[in-house]
Amino acid sequence: DETSERGFWPSHDSRKMKMVPVPEQAHGNFFEGDCYIILNVSNSTSQSTDIHYWIGNTSSQDEQGAAAIYVTQLDKYLGGSPVQYREVQGCESAKFKSYFKNGLIYKKGGAGSGFTHVETNTFNIQRLLHVKGTKHVTAREVEVSWSSFNLGDIFLLDLGKAIIQWNGPQSNRQEKLKAVLLAQDIRDRERGGRAQIGVIEGGQEEASPELMKLMISVLGQRTGHLKESIPDDKPDQNQTSIIKLYHVSDASGQLLVQEVATSPLTQDLLSSSDCYILDQGGSSVMVWKGKAASDEERSSALSRAVGFIKAKNYPSNTKVEVMSEGGESAMFKHLFKSWKEKGQTQGLGRTHSVGKIAKVDQVKFDVMELHAQPKLAAQERMVDDASGHIQVWRIENLELKEVNPSTFGQFYGGDCYLVLYTYNRANKQQYILYMWQGRHATQDEVTACAYQAVNLDNKYNGAPTQVRVVMGKEPRHFLAIFKGRLIIFEGGTGRPGVVNPDPGARLFQVRGTHEMNTKATEVPGRASSLNTNDVFLLKTHQNVFLWYGKGCSGDEREMGKAVADLLSEQDKQIVMEGQEPAAFWVALGGKAPYATDKRLEKEVAPHEPRLFECSNQTGRFLMTEVADFTQDDLDEDDVMLLDTWEEIFLWIGNSANQYETQESYNSAVEYLKTHPAGRDPGTPITTVKQGHEPPTFTGWFNAWDAHKWSGGLSYEEMKSKLGCYLVFIFFLTLSLFQEYLTDAEFENLFGCTRNNFQRLPKWRQNDLKKKAGLF
Repeated sequence: DETSERGFWPSHDSRKMKMVPVPEQAHGNFFEGDCYIILNVSNSTSQSTDIHYWIGNTSSQDEQGAAAIYVTQLDKYLGGSPVQYREVQGCESAKFKSYFKNGLIYKKGGAGSGFTHVETNTFNIQRLLHVKGTKHVTAREVEVSWSSFNLGDIFLLDLGKAIIQWNGPQSNRQEKLKAVLLAQDIRDRERGGRAQIGVIEGGQEEASPELMKLMISVLGQRTGHLKESIPDDKPDQNQTSIIKLYHVSDASGQLLVQEVATSPLTQDLLSSSDCYILDQGGSSVMVWKGKAASDEERSSALSRAVGFIKAKNYPSNTKVEVMSEGGESAMFKHLFKSWKEKGQTQGLGRTHSVGKIAKVDQVKFDVMELHAQPKLAAQERMVDDASGHIQVWRIENLELKEVNPSTFGQFYGGDCYLVLYTYNRANKQQYILYMWQGRHATQDEVTACAYQAVNLDNKYNGAPTQVRVVMGKEPRHFLAIFKGRLIIFEGGTGRPGVVNPDPGARLFQVRGTHEMNTKATEVPGRASSLNTNDVFLLKTHQNVFLWYGKGCSGDEREMGKAVADLLSEQDKQIVMEGQEPAAFWVALGGKAPYATDKRLEKEVAPHEPRLFECSNQTGRFLMTEVADFTQDDLDEDDVMLLDTWEEIFLWIGNSANQYETQESYNSAVEYLKTHPAGRDPGTPITTVKQGHEPPTFTGWFNAWDAHKWSGGLSYEEMKSKLGCYLVFIFFLTLSLFQEYLTDAEFENLFGCTRNNFQRLPKWRQNDLKKKAGLF
């Protein structure tokens, strides 16, 4: 599992500006008047290190300067490999918030103003927390008054021994659940588990009379109307921002910042001897330090980023990341069209660094290890060994027509097909429904294909995983299930009785080394389509030529022969590159230049997966990124988008509404179209439903729990569980009620002083409480 270790310090004490460690039970609590430094060291194979410095809204310039100096020193001590992040209160990065799964709590004041950090088992507390957010929760201390409340948010009245959660009538279920988890976190970490939690639904306060009595005893009687709700998270503008790369230099003795390029960016724009600033449309600023840049340039990178923000008149809370060559963040690499790690291996090999020593793991794909290594299954996009059952339908007259098994694997560009693959996992049938869309199919056929997919999906009670397959971009598992018989015809139709136009000579490019990864694709019948690295099949009315490029392997030649036998029963003439007969070139319309570069297998781009929450729970459709995601971040009320670079997954939660489901698909298409790295719009988009996740999806999550969905508690279940404490809270209300009365109020209510009341026998105290209306 990928775990991490964290150090956590405020950057100063009030006297010496020193870093002071924060007790673990106080992690996630931030004083608004302080600055903090957080060191996160991942224990995964990548051993990545991140340094965040957090700036409170009321911290001084001296404190902020001290924090920046300490960050630079810490970075230097760690060899310059960490990624540095500047975090401003209320505008923290998703990565920073991910360290505190139950939320951040902003506390008034600072350590230097006499406030002390959280101490376990302290109950002399009275505070009101304003809770916001559904994925990344923040809670800010506000005035303990009804005037702090509004109709759309959630508030925690923390009284030490009791924590009352008041849910605004316009808050949603996910917000309520997150607030309960925060309340439980406060109880467990700060009160040693010895505090009780009660929940009031703001629109049904009469259903919780004892809890309301306690709230009124602290806040007083409410007069007037509560304020309207405050808009929640703003849309993430990073995706559509204009990306610009600037070169930073002080060679002339004066700092010069010069624009180099705009998106899509390529890695060769970065020179090791220099530093660069990448500006993501003002939403974030990233500084890249070349390993051969001067010490002065590297050490002042952070201050230059802040200066750049001021020069551009960007908001002071603009996010800043600083990284060194070789230690780039995943987000930085996602902004480049391609990225190659130093020492990266080809093919299926993976390179990762452990400490300062590069280690190379050669990972050979083996279908028998898919379930033992779920991450491998995900990376190779294989759910099983392709030994399951196949059914194929073609769209004919907008209806489904079964395809004869003898022609399985033959797909025509003028058609659309549905392929249902059935396999077993853990003694349970699983389904994948592939929607193959021909490049030349009509729009009506494409629409009918999607419609019929829904109908077929419904027949299996929503269990199939739906995969949209764009012609020519068939995923690996799709190839495997046809066992080397996959042939893609450029146009025409496979419908029986329909005569396709005679194309004359037809040329097919054959790629693959065994039946699990081979397909033949029709390409334009001309010499320029040839490639020295592959096998080609040229079919004319008179001859069938099997052309072997100089760069192809023996395995590829064998697969070429197998495919040739599927396409034609005629005898095949073997043609070696450079020894072609005249009839070969005549069939292709004459000789012409073609790709003759030495084979270089496509390198696997080291782009880390990204997860986004797609939700309209706030009244607007938003896509919000989830950093350092786990299975717990998959919200059953929403649709989640998982971007693995080679594929886009849309995970549909059981309680996601129809609008979110529909809009998320449109957003996935738009996400690819507007991606700053110039992504391929034909990237496969796969729909996965909660509880029916294939290994190609689950493998991107550490320690996936297949039984989670049956065992997790919903908000209603958690609230019901807390309900058993209400009797306790009722009696607790009585004692707390007396605690928060002034001496004058107490004497007016009970007719005696507090000290005299305590000397009375219990029966007499209870009698006075009844007369006061507390029973």
